[in-house]
Amino acid sequence: MLLNPYGMVYVLRLGHRLGRDKRVTTHVGLVARAFGANGFILEGCDESVLGSLRKVLSVWGGDMVVECCSSGMEVVRSWKDAGGEVIHLTMYGLPLDDVIDAIRVSPKPKLVIVGARRVEWFYYENSDYNVAVGNQPHSEVSALALFLDRLFRGRWAYIRFGGAKLRVIPSSRGKVVVRVGGPREGSDEGSRGFHKGSG
Repeated sequence: MLLNPYGMVYVLRLGHRLGRDKRVTTHVGLVARAFGANGFILEGCDESVLGSLRKVLSVWGGDMVVECCSSGMEVVRSWKDAGGEVIHLTMYGLPLDDVIDAIRVSPKPKLVIVGARRVEWFYYENSDYNVAVGNQPHSEVSALALFLDRLFRGRWAYIRFGGAKLRVIPSSRGKVVVRVGGPREGSDEGSRGFHKGSG
């Protein structure tokens, strides 16, 4: 797993709408895991989202905490009371390049807020940083990915997720996926035996 100097980097997803936001919210959680966060909190419980993320963890590994809450505001208050800092990703904030060094050098645990629909003013006022990954409309998924990439200086790419059942072997053409711990893991024969194709 990624060497995380902050102890905890959690992502709090606000404003999730049942039925409408399932795909995007699931992608927020997937990015959180892949890019080095060790916790994901969904405001308002949606078991379809949480179940999808837990399934990915069971197959592809990792120990990211996946949970829901009834109030994002209470999560923020508790996080700050425990000595952590809060980073709110918003197109109206300060440019990422202007604040990322200060965020990166702070040893405090970090709660990264990703909104969906209109975000209450509370989060602007109670965040330690309101951070803009660009000032143009785009996806909260891309904003989170870019923020975590900058926070960890790209080291997320070298994470080896414990407990994985499957692993991708980089290939210049096609797909190579192996079962972890199998007798032929890493061999061409074993890779082809599970899945190799161009689709």
